[in-house]
Amino acid sequence: MTRNIVRRSSVRRRALVAGAALLAAIVPTTTAEAAAVSNSDLMVVRVAPDAAVPGGTTTVLGFIANPGPEQTVSPFTVTITLPEGATAKEPFFPEGCVMLASGRQVRCVFPAGLAVWETVTAEVPVELDRTVPIGRLEGGSVTVRSADDKNQTNNEQPFVIEVLETP
Repeated sequence: MTRNIVRRSSVRRRALVAGAALLAAIVPTTTAEAAAVSNSDLMVVRVAPDAAVPGGTTTVLGFIANPGPEQTVSPFTVTITLPEGATAKEPFFPEGCVMLASGRQVRCVFPAGLAVWETVTAEVPVELDRTVPIGRLEGGSVTVRSADDKNQTNNEQPFVIEVLETP
């Protein structure tokens, strides 16, 4: 009877070893995927666009900084949402930005690798409707999203476009 228990134990041990070897072959992929996230802190820095006249143009900047403590290892997305009365006009920077929501939103994807205290900027030319009132066009925002970002309290900043009288 002792012999049967010993055999069963060694069979179980071999099965566990084989299972562990199989798991070891699979885990590097899973570990690599898990390692694709850093401890970075992407933040939107507020930059006010230049004022414009009705029917005129200005440029909205999506200025993003990484105060760290680590470099990004995942791509990140910057979204610029324009206020009513403003429409995005190509060309955008960087190339590859996509216009959405009938020209009221532009989405730009930046590659991984933004170092600590480095910055990137998305540039979106904007045309104001000829009928916008003089004053302030409110409701615009710049947002950044990333799997790396551990602090999401600084991922969005509003902006206002000042509308001036035509000279």
